[in-house]
Amino acid sequence: MKKMMIVYWSGTGNTKLMAEAIGEGAAPVWPGEIQIASVDQVSATDVLAADALALGCPAMGDEVLEESEMEPFIELLDGKKAAAAQVALFGSYDWGDGQWMRDWVERMTAMGFPVLGEGLAVHNAPVDQDLEKCRELGKKLASLQ
Repeated sequence: MKKMMIVYWSGTGNTKLMAEAIGEGAAPVWPGEIQIASVDQVSATDVLAADALALGCPAMGDEVLEESEMEPFIELLDGKKAAAAQVALFGSYDWGDGQWMRDWVERMTAMGFPVLGEGLAVHNAPVDQDLEKCRELGKKLASLQ
């Protein structure tokens, strides 16, 4: 059975809401299991083996990934190959202009991950239209695998 993993780190719940909406969008299209989990609940091995993958993290500090859980996890993926045909990146931010997402897309691409589009960055808490964009991202990710 195919497996989609939607892995996130969320401090305020915004990125978790986005992860859940991505799963909602993927569910009608995806022909297998969808696992939505916090980054501290998964292994790099499981993530790399997933048939479809979405990673989510809000901007922290000076527009960087969360440094105690998500950053070390991304470092574990460096030099590895993902089974997923495309990897979706998503998250929320409060200040700046979303540079952390552009940096993350560039970094994951340089690491050899096939990143889907430019990532989905939402300013502050996701509202209905943002959650709809998340559902569309989930649908698109599920249909590309």
